[in-house]
Amino acid sequence: MTRISRRGLLTSGAAAGVLAASGLPLRAQTRKGGRLRAGLSGAHGTDSWDARTHRDTFMMACAQGAVFDCLTEVKADGTLTGELATDWETTPDARTWTFNLRSGVRFHNGKAFGADDVIESLQLHLEDGTASPVRNIVSAITDMTKTGERQVQFTLAQGNADFPYLLSDYHLLIYPAGQIQAAIAKGIGTGLYRVQSFVPGERLTATRVPDHYKGDNVGHFDEIEYIAMNDAAERMTALHSGEVDAINRINPAARAAVEANAKLRVREVSGNQHYSFPMLTKASALGDVNLRKALKHGIDRQAMVDKVLLGHGRVGNDTPIGPANQYFAADLAPLPYDPDKARYHLNRAGLDRLDITLSASNAAFEGALDAAHLYQASAAMGGIYIDVVSERADGYWSDVWMQKPFCASGWSGRATEDWMFATAYDSAAPWNDSQWSGQDSARFQSLLKAARVELDSMKRREMYREMQIILRDDGGVIVPMFANELHAVSRKIASPHMLGNLWQMDNARMAERWWMA
Repeated sequence: MTRISRRGLLTSGAAAGVLAASGLPLRAQTRKGGRLRAGLSGAHGTDSWDARTHRDTFMMACAQGAVFDCLTEVKADGTLTGELATDWETTPDARTWTFNLRSGVRFHNGKAFGADDVIESLQLHLEDGTASPVRNIVSAITDMTKTGERQVQFTLAQGNADFPYLLSDYHLLIYPAGQIQAAIAKGIGTGLYRVQSFVPGERLTATRVPDHYKGDNVGHFDEIEYIAMNDAAERMTALHSGEVDAINRINPAARAAVEANAKLRVREVSGNQHYSFPMLTKASALGDVNLRKALKHGIDRQAMVDKVLLGHGRVGNDTPIGPANQYFAADLAPLPYDPDKARYHLNRAGLDRLDITLSASNAAFEGALDAAHLYQASAAMGGIYIDVVSERADGYWSDVWMQKPFCASGWSGRATEDWMFATAYDSAAPWNDSQWSGQDSARFQSLLKAARVELDSMKRREMYREMQIILRDDGGVIVPMFANELHAVSRKIASPHMLGNLWQMDNARMAERWWMA
């Protein structure tokens, strides 16, 4: 078996990315104590400690970022470290994985952590009727075996070089075996912070766990308070007034106002966050590839980067694989804005013009409505007439996204190609928001399975490049731009020079990684 220690690197062909397993670096001049108050978007009245329902920053920060842990963790530099696992090893075909678990870890109710907790927590995503977005990731495990109190072995249906990365997904939280429902009700995890109070969709307060297994080099605050603030203006007001110390999702247009305040600063992180317009290919006329191509040529991507992102990002090419991914095909040119080609593809579909409704809300991403109206203006030049419908922010993800044929969406991206594709482009993925599958994407789906088991990095690169071409040319999602992540923070709060770019707010782990200045 190929052993991957906490201090080593996976240097075999099984490396889908560099799986570094060293811990967080020691920081000089960090202060212990104080309370971190953050105003966060993405909260819902239906929020709970059930990770199968988590989909946005508020619960990501509350759960994976504070109260719970996963087996592995993506570090700020994009490499992988053990969290509840210390190390792991795999067979040469990357099909059987053995994870060694930490000793001395306890849940907040005192229960000792062990192998049973891992197995029961993962099986939660396979329950009948569950809508877990990672069901297809867990269902790829054909056998979970407890090989010791602190060791678990996973056998996969087929090899997957990225498997340790997948176990860091924020939905795969570890709960106490035999007590999962109580843990979901009360928020009982192994994380650095213990729940004091939690009001779904409103607020979390939590206190630092003493003598935590992660030690004293992380989790510097005595207390954290996360306040749900879905409205961008409300977040800005709370930050300027001192009600909160940090907020996420800064509109680029508001950056100057923050920087004009000497007590505040803006942090900008470039990564794989992307904004998109998914088209439901099964339930609408958008199953016609010519209509999709017309819509792809009808969008002015550079105008969106210039006017919506104000330059804080880059043009996208209708694929979620971005510059922070190992196999990002940087040489592929995005489809150009070309009204004549848009009309050509309309004609190929038997139409002289296309009238279509685009649902949008700034709940999808900051500036989504502005982007929709820019799209409306550019598409009209190609005979595509878009009716922009401004949807309510409350309930957008449940009532609009994946429900209406054409809408706005926003994604954080993922650290590896397979993780991203398995989450949103696999034909079996619950979050496949274009429902692009079957005969229309047969080649793509075939390559997805082949690349997952391919251990030769060069061959894998070729496969992922072809997949990006297929998505660009024929796929059901328009990705016009990759957006830098912007958040604002009080100068009373300090943070590392390098911030994580996987999720917003330093991978949603500011409770663990930041401290009082």
